[in-house]
Amino acid sequence: MDERELKKLVREIVGNEHTLDDCAVLACGADLVVATTDMLHEETDFPAGMTDWQRGWMSAAVTLSDIAAMGARPAIVLLAVGLDLSGRLREILEGARACCERCGAILAGGDLDSHRELTMVSSGVGFADRVVRRSGAEPGDLIGITNILGRAQAALDGYRQYEKFLFEPVPRSEEGQNLKQAGVTAMMDISDGLVASLYDMLDANECGFSIESSRLPRIGGVSPAASREYSLFGGGDFELLFTTPPETLPLPGLDVVVIGRVIEEHTILVDGEVAPDRGYRHQWRV
Repeated sequence: MDERELKKLVREIVGNEHTLDDCAVLACGADLVVATTDMLHEETDFPAGMTDWQRGWMSAAVTLSDIAAMGARPAIVLLAVGLDLSGRLREILEGARACCERCGAILAGGDLDSHRELTMVSSGVGFADRVVRRSGAEPGDLIGITNILGRAQAALDGYRQYEKFLFEPVPRSEEGQNLKQAGVTAMMDISDGLVASLYDMLDANECGFSIESSRLPRIGGVSPAASREYSLFGGGDFELLFTTPPETLPLPGLDVVVIGRVIEEHTILVDGEVAPDRGYRHQWRV
């Protein structure tokens, strides 16, 4: 059983209002508060070769990327660390703080506990006058991404020149806010892979999505076939996926790549064929 099946149980109990998007959204006076939380384990979530500084960076990045996907301004990150060895804490916290500062957020404390396996739970809060949800796409909208996809997966497969994209992904905080201001209709982050993200967006919309793999930027030094595979199904990129009316493009000061169009049919097409629902997924025994 994968996490998509378990999310159905979550929505059955919690409801859809706060579970369909990258963050929960709550009214706070004239503003909106967005809140999110993520859990990372050393064995399943941190690739081999990472430093503790990079593990700290990653723990903040996953949460800040969720806030960016809502078009919100990041404010604080709280980090709970289940620590196996006390000597690891300094580098972890310094890495998390560096990522927060890169995105304009504050690392504002958290919690410490003793664990056999390093485990980190990062929670984040951001603010916005309005947010962009995964829902809202309309047939005829263009589908866009913020950057080259697949480099993190390429690094996992041995292309060491791309390790920085795997170990130190940069949340697209500024880009998310700029896309919101430009009037995009739907948005989410692509941490689990492009096609997997499109299927997540499909859950939130009545329309569908058709993309052309030839429009995906090539990954340098990787064969065309491998580049296509990594770009479509590889995880860990932390880029943004969005839909927008054609008239909003181009966007001044923001480089984006148009890869397809929103369609009437409720399906995901890649090069005209229904795409397999593949990407990064946690798995459990039934």
